[in-house]
Amino acid sequence: MENTQKQSLWEAYRFPIILIGAIILGSVLGIVMGEKANVFKPLGDIFLNGMFTIVVPLVFVTISSAVANMANMKRLGKILGNLFLVFAITGLIAAFIMIVVVNVFPPAQGVQLKMEAAQTIEPFKTADQIVAAVTVQDFPDLISRKNMLPLIVFSIFFGICVSLVGEKGKVIANGLNVLSEVFLKMVSILMYYAPIGLGAYFASLIGTFGPELLGSYARAMAIYYPICILYFFIAFTVYAYIAAGKEGIGTYFRAIVSPAVTSLATQSSIATLPVNLEACKKIGVPKDIRDIVLPMGATMHMDGTCLSSILKISFMFGIFDIPFTGMGTYLSALLLSVLGGVVMSGVPGGGLIGEMLIVNMYGFPPEAFPIIATIGYLVDPPATMVNATGDTLAAMLVTRMVEGKDWMHKKLTEKEDRLS
Repeated sequence: MENTQKQSLWEAYRFPIILIGAIILGSVLGIVMGEKANVFKPLGDIFLNGMFTIVVPLVFVTISSAVANMANMKRLGKILGNLFLVFAITGLIAAFIMIVVVNVFPPAQGVQLKMEAAQTIEPFKTADQIVAAVTVQDFPDLISRKNMLPLIVFSIFFGICVSLVGEKGKVIANGLNVLSEVFLKMVSILMYYAPIGLGAYFASLIGTFGPELLGSYARAMAIYYPICILYFFIAFTVYAYIAAGKEGIGTYFRAIVSPAVTSLATQSSIATLPVNLEACKKIGVPKDIRDIVLPMGATMHMDGTCLSSILKISFMFGIFDIPFTGMGTYLSALLLSVLGGVVMSGVPGGGLIGEMLIVNMYGFPPEAFPIIATIGYLVDPPATMVNATGDTLAAMLVTRMVEGKDWMHKKLTEKEDRLS
């Protein structure tokens, strides 16, 4: 009996254990070898490039298939409405938590940074950036991971039009559904290479940038990294409980290991999307909900970015000896953090644009930009982990709103398997 239990535990966690083991081994190699560990980078790039190659067609077919096969357009409206509500509320909560933290532990206290001159930063053009966030000038631009939000908008529009065609459109809808399964199968095969790819990627990452983490930004990192970990375990536990009770907590944390490790290593919510889709299926999130929420979440739901935006703003206030206090300051910081997490993430180079926005909105000199950009780079791994794993929770919360509180007991994904 005991051997059977050990065997089942090993079978359940075998892949995450191998994945984490490979990451640890890669990190040790990076520490020992230093910059020489760059020799492993091509092995990591193969995995990352494979994920990025698959993810664009995967996003198109999953979203358009989910929308095209949805007979009830009211359900689509309900999913999208609840999706934006969850994205905004969780983003604001994350930003508010960080405001409290940076007031207790000011990130720039005692930090002395040597400013380097930056190139002139162009003023942020809000209207232009909104247009660039949701549209592209030509169809070929859609098939680039740099334009994920326009691709999502196009996919939803395409799916709606397939549905509106009626009976004739069912052939296309069924074809999209099959294509979705094909691309997910490609992902599952590629994941066999993940331990080698992510281990090599992490070895190169630690070998090249590890020393920077011990430099003058150490205090800011010492605040941000623990907050991300605490947010992951405490806030996400609360969200999982709201979504599906005690069962939801256990189910979520069992399924989230692979997405968490993948996002931490690749520093990309987009690259983590295929793994997240599989995790949500294991949790029991219905296909139409996960195929809409997760791709949109990968570009629009950024709790980790909201946390880091507040850190960056308060850090810059400290560097220039400006008190980070007052309701007006807090409200503007909350607005900028949610804007950075929801809108800017859909723009190519969104992180840098969000940082430029902070510099310009608060009137910091141009030489402040490299300082804030460096912070952005250093906080990226845990921020991406919170962003990506938060997408899974968002899908659970949307399912709770759409399907009711007992959604997990309905075994909705088992019905999918019987129909396929």
